[in-house]
Amino acid sequence: MKTLLHGLLLPIVLTLILACSDDLSRRTYVLTTGTTGGTFYPVGVALSTLVTANETAEFSLTAISSAGSMENIKLLRDNQAQFGLILGIFGAWAWDGAGPIKNPQSHLRSISGMWPSVEHFILLTSIVKSGTMSDLDSLDGERFVLGMRNSGAEQTGIFILDSLGIDYASKFNLAYMGYGATASAIQDGNIVGMNITAGAPVTAVTQAYAQLGERLTILNFSEAELLAINQQYPLWDFYDLAPGTYPYQDEVVTTASSPNILVVREDVDEAIVYELTKLLWSNLATLQEIHSATKGMLIEEAFKGITVPLHAGALRYYQEQNIMVPEQLVTN
Repeated sequence: MKTLLHGLLLPIVLTLILACSDDLSRRTYVLTTGTTGGTFYPVGVALSTLVTANETAEFSLTAISSAGSMENIKLLRDNQAQFGLILGIFGAWAWDGAGPIKNPQSHLRSISGMWPSVEHFILLTSIVKSGTMSDLDSLDGERFVLGMRNSGAEQTGIFILDSLGIDYASKFNLAYMGYGATASAIQDGNIVGMNITAGAPVTAVTQAYAQLGERLTILNFSEAELLAINQQYPLWDFYDLAPGTYPYQDEVVTTASSPNILVVREDVDEAIVYELTKLLWSNLATLQEIHSATKGMLIEEAFKGITVPLHAGALRYYQEQNIMVPEQLVTN
């Protein structure tokens, strides 16, 4: 009996040892993304799947959901995540120690600019007057969602409203929710408007439009409004949402967008970051099939909106591809 058990258990033990050895040889890194109703999360999951499914990769990558850019900065600071997706404005704040980020995050490095993050300031059509951001200044205690607490949407929304001189603290009855919950709240009549910042089309916005259609309006940015938000950090451009981007959206909406950035801790091994950068650009077509927000990504524009210096591994990849790297993105 002992001989029989030994013969049965030995292959199992050997298999477990080999599996553990394989896991040890491929260290797992964490990529922190955003809420499940936005764009960071599905693209982050796609990127992590590409890495982990690549048998030649020397590491694996796990994508986790988070509240967004603000929380991602904290997770990277505490080494609870090694890679992260953040809004371009958060990159500028993090490197300078400005805005809601009090201390410079000198441990951060960039890998690449990603897709544009599109501003969706949305109101019930019944309270829209001009159709531009100035309509937000007409709210009088109505319930409005800026985003989850500590999210990129919340902090970017505050920055934009402050830049436009809109006293949101007194004019809005602020609520804080994730994108999916926000879409449900506006459908249920619990809020009159929402701020959603993500690559278009955004699942949560699609969901809301599918139910409410013409009863929702995405606000346009005027030229004066775009100029105002670019005074301190010139990161935003006009962004046209073509008709049909969302259900029942029959006209072009001219909103604004800023770049997203893939960042990493400086202490991640150069070879790992080089490999991830290579996998990102080598598999761009696959990412574009998964989410249309990435269709505007071009390696020639990889540094657009980046203020955080490149990681040495990413720098090596771009130099091999003969991509001109701005001097300010090269650390000494």
